[in-house]
Amino acid sequence: MEMQLMGCNVHYKIEGTGRDVLILHGWGANMDTVEPIFQLCRRNFRTCSIDLPGFGKSGKPPADWDVYSYAEFVKAFAQQVEIQNPILIGHSFGGRLSIILSGKQMMEIHKIILVDSAGILPKRGIGYYARIYTYKAAKKVAGAAGKLSSNLENAIKEKFGSSDYKNADPLMRTIMVRVVNEDLTYLLSGMQQSTLLIWGALDDATPLSDAKQMEQLIPDAGLVVFEQAGHYSYLDNYGQFCAVVNKFLENDVWEVPK
Repeated sequence: MEMQLMGCNVHYKIEGTGRDVLILHGWGANMDTVEPIFQLCRRNFRTCSIDLPGFGKSGKPPADWDVYSYAEFVKAFAQQVEIQNPILIGHSFGGRLSIILSGKQMMEIHKIILVDSAGILPKRGIGYYARIYTYKAAKKVAGAAGKLSSNLENAIKEKFGSSDYKNADPLMRTIMVRVVNEDLTYLLSGMQQSTLLIWGALDDATPLSDAKQMEQLIPDAGLVVFEQAGHYSYLDNYGQFCAVVNKFLENDVWEVPK
């Protein structure tokens, strides 16, 4: 599906019935990369996944956005497609947006799942994160996705193998610098929703120390660590990921009338 919003052509999909779930992908990715999460949630929830502006099939932002502009976009998008009191699931950059939406009380949110989330000021330089969040990370996702679904693997490789992806757009590089250097630690204590943190112990983009800090500062948070997983923990250990998410959301599944 497509819509025009805040100067962008936006690509998204919605499937399933029940409580609303909104899935937000990481930087340099698109909704294909979180397709395994989408397929898990659509069984029991009205699930929405979106290509954020500048990624996938969505158009670039009309200006030099910061992370708060992206959060405003997500809020406006949710209103447009009538997403109400959703469960937010954010991976990496998508987690960063979830922190802002919750910590600044920008919208009503039921629960939050942060997967290898960004948000803590990184200790490494921007060049390192440019490599992690772009082609090297994309190759890892493509390889892991092949273990789950050949269709998903082909979709990811088609996107991430393109020359325009490897040669990042100047506007998006500028936005990335602003995004990565934004420390959201000050918002964590204001997150009032029950929050599940899922992390790979081997994550070298958003290290496990970030997760432990988030767990301490978010009032109602619990951390689950996958020992042999990295920044894409939901792909590295998909079976365990599904089990943990299903347990966290088991009381949120609406019964279908007989």
